[in-house]
Amino acid sequence: MDIFKVRGGAPLQGEVRASGAKNATTKLLVASLLSDKKSVFHNVPDIGDVEVTVDLCKEIGAEIQWDRAAGIIEIQTKELKSSYIPQRFSGSNRIPILMIGALLGRTEEDIIVPTSGGCPIGTRPVDFHIEALRSLGATIEYRNMKQEGAYFAHAHSGLQGAIITLPFPSVGATENTILAAVRAKGTTVIKNAAIEPEVVDMILYLQKLGANIALDVDRTIRIQGTRKFFDVEHHIISDRIEAASFAMAAVGTKGRVFVKGADHLHMITFLNKMREIGAGFSIKNNGIEFYYDGPLQGGLHIETDVHPGFMTDWQQPFVALLTQSAGSSVIHETVYENRFGYTMMLKEMGADIELFKQCLGGRECRYAGQNFYHSVIVKGPTPLHGKSISIPDLRAGFAYVLAGLMSQEEMIISGIHFVKRGYEDLLGKLQNLGGQIEQTTLPGSASDTKRDKNLQPILAVI
Repeated sequence: MDIFKVRGGAPLQGEVRASGAKNATTKLLVASLLSDKKSVFHNVPDIGDVEVTVDLCKEIGAEIQWDRAAGIIEIQTKELKSSYIPQRFSGSNRIPILMIGALLGRTEEDIIVPTSGGCPIGTRPVDFHIEALRSLGATIEYRNMKQEGAYFAHAHSGLQGAIITLPFPSVGATENTILAAVRAKGTTVIKNAAIEPEVVDMILYLQKLGANIALDVDRTIRIQGTRKFFDVEHHIISDRIEAASFAMAAVGTKGRVFVKGADHLHMITFLNKMREIGAGFSIKNNGIEFYYDGPLQGGLHIETDVHPGFMTDWQQPFVALLTQSAGSSVIHETVYENRFGYTMMLKEMGADIELFKQCLGGRECRYAGQNFYHSVIVKGPTPLHGKSISIPDLRAGFAYVLAGLMSQEEMIISGIHFVKRGYEDLLGKLQNLGGQIEQTTLPGSASDTKRDKNLQPILAVI
């Protein structure tokens, strides 16, 4: 088993490049399956989730060349050799469910997708996906299959454009509906759609591919069905989650780090909260510099939300940062109902964190009265002590790494395959910034790299 050994006390200093966005890259690879044309993607991160998605696309017929050093993938699916997603991909990530939308208009065969995976951060039902695709004319049913079950989908009579209103602006449901609508006849209107930068990046790619697609006001996306496609070259946006992670690491260790590629527009809400706690940052032409600018102040109120709100994936490391901020802060999680489990380990390290089932926010959320611990109060500053910790999911993983970098004692972190699935060369980047972190393998245990190669069901947030 591979582990990180982390010790704090060293301010991070220097420059780091934000890699291509995980949550854009994986979806764009699936979107390329809509046509038989070649797509060339630049700024591709060399991470586990991309590797799994590449294997998934190859499984159904994609021809792929991946220059990992250059960050370039060429992908072309001249013909589908299968529309069955094997069960071994069921726990790999949340990508397989998007295969339904991507393939409905390209094959008359049944599309078989195993039950979706994901981190244990709360239920992420696919009923929004299914109902939207049915509105376009798809036939979808769930069947028990082996031990887990699978979705069977087809559109033998073709897809027809429709007006669809999503109950919640789900990123996955929006993307799945867009993919299906590109090959549907007529016009599809998606109301209450997700408008995250990664969704917009997919829209830009699909327009290059040949789709007539527009993002209107009030979360409305309009897609005019098409059957004519073109070769595409596309540069993937930078990962705003990774950029924010290094920003918090710089400030939390009392250092100064320039995050090359950090996009101001995509991080407005995050930057406002950083300014509220007294963190320093300076916007440059090609990135953002973050630095410690004196003692951090708490007293914040944060509610996670869909874009342009505060990202749920920023929440975990921000909670770790707030343990070093003077005063009490409130965080209300409105996107996932079970995303504060990681705080128990922070409490064991010395953090003063209290969980609540109530909505500690300006508005009630969909988890009101449902007995989920979805609000916390963080009091600081508190010294963090070293401890052996096992990472439960991707974003909690970075929160633990950050806690270790801010601790004065050594931390042993296992389960590092989680962070490797979302952060490109995290170890090397932190070491280049002066972070006291190293990786080693415990004697007598299998390495996480080998486990990833075997595509065991390691879960990742999408």
